[in-house]
Amino acid sequence: MASTQIDSLKTLFDRDLDKLTQELELFQDPQKLWTAPEGVSNPAGTLILHLCGNLQHFIGATLGSTGYVRQRDLEFSRRDVTVKELKEQISVTKDTIVNTLSGLSPESLEDLYPLELWKKRFTTGFFLIHLHSHLNYHLGQINYLRRILQDS
Repeated sequence: MASTQIDSLKTLFDRDLDKLTQELELFQDPQKLWTAPEGVSNPAGTLILHLCGNLQHFIGATLGSTGYVRQRDLEFSRRDVTVKELKEQISVTKDTIVNTLSGLSPESLEDLYPLELWKKRFTTGFFLIHLHSHLNYHLGQINYLRRILQDS
């Protein structure tokens, strides 16, 4: 991956975190952010907290040395989060990603990612693509939940 890939990753994360903010704003009833229909484990608000925590940890803290300390349990248990706070978390996450990726060299994408995950090692470039895919997986869930809940 060359620096153009770093620019591409920045563009994709930026675009899709903007889309996450748009999805959040499209919830007409903020209480529905914390509603999970039968058979659904996590409401949209939880997924937003999870995405921000995940990206702040795996990109910001691990690659950017931001000092962020993840509290994964709270990502899945908090319910007292306002729309304003969720927007702020998305914004901070966006800034962290852009700043961190801007500090990477093209060669660093071929280095092993600093953490072992699932008892495997990956290149940093591969793991960044994985993180973007994870963002989009949950972004799709949030979109679907919003549409289902607005019709109920």
